Amino acid sequence: MRRYTTYLLSLTVAFLTAGCEMADVCDSSPRQNFEAFWKLLDENYCYFDYKQVDWDEVYNQYSPMVNETMNESEFFHILSDMANKLKDGHINVRAKYFFSAYDGWYIGSPSNFNWNIIQDYYQDGQYAGAFDEIRYNQLADNQVGYIYYGSFSESILESELNEIFDSFKDCKGLIIDVRNNGGGSLTNSDRLASRFLDTRTLCGYIQHKTGKGHGDFSTPYPIYLVPSKGDLWLKPVIVLTNRRCFSAANNFVSKMHVLPNVYTLGDTTGGGSGFPFTSELPNGWEVRFSTSPILDINKQHTEFGIAPDIQISLDSKDEEKRKDTLIETAIQHLLGTN
Repeated sequence: MRRYTTYLLSLTVAFLTAGCEMADVCDSSPRQNFEAFWKLLDENYCYFDYKQVDWDEVYNQYSPMVNETMNESEFFHILSDMANKLKDGHINVRAKYFFSAYDGWYIGSPSNFNWNIIQDYYQDGQYAGAFDEIRYNQLADNQVGYIYYGSFSESILESELNEIFDSFKDCKGLIIDVRNNGGGSLTNSDRLASRFLDTRTLCGYIQHKTGKGHGDFSTPYPIYLVPSKGDLWLKPVIVLTNRRCFSAANNFVSKMHVLPNVYTLGDTTGGGSGFPFTSELPNGWEVRFSTSPILDINKQHTEFGIAPDIQISLDSKDEEKRKDTLIETAIQHLLGTN
């Protein structure tokens, strides 16, 4: 029996029913699992048209490679290669001894991030939340607040955020650093973003699949960000980004981008705007993929990333001086000294 796991949003009953019907006619052979994998994505993946991927051609390319005598490793690599044709960091194939993930969204791009420098020169040990993913400090003679949030998989309490923002009450500006944040929970990213507005604000749209066709989607449904009941920050903010900002971090940047007191600085984010869904093949392998596209305020896709307001890279000369070019530039902009 196929098992389905949803993340935050429920998909339609029609989608679940269609998947179960497909699973009923499948068995554990490579051919039947190949057909199930191709059909699962064909009917439910959300970016075929946007990425101009001919999924029928992918079928024609890989189908002749499948035979009943191939071993598990050979078959896994076929499905992995097919998934990578979609160039989507949300697509994973997981078997007992194998795991496939597309990393082309950041490979080859400058890191624009040096954690050792941040730890040594921009932090003094203050942190909140689990696993030290959320660190904060005051920079530039206590004129600028600084928060590093390394993963939205890690939660932070409202009381902890209140404590952080209270420590910044005399600062002139704030830096939010989400470089190398690979995503996590939208609930956690929204919890932070809700501190930077004082009115309910339209921040994007989401669509859902309405049929099996590649272009079968609902009309875009608006997404609003609601102000927190905790301490708000309405003074200037600069968000630091790089190519490793993905998924929920990409969504955070998209939402912050619409706020009037916020600028982004660094590199284009890594993207990953499709809402992920996990299903299971007849042989028990898990397949995760994007099903519902999340759009920006202009109803445009951010699947391939969001360009910053200020494009800048980490300078090797600054690194030699144990300085972070992005942080130093953000401080200059916030204090009006650039």
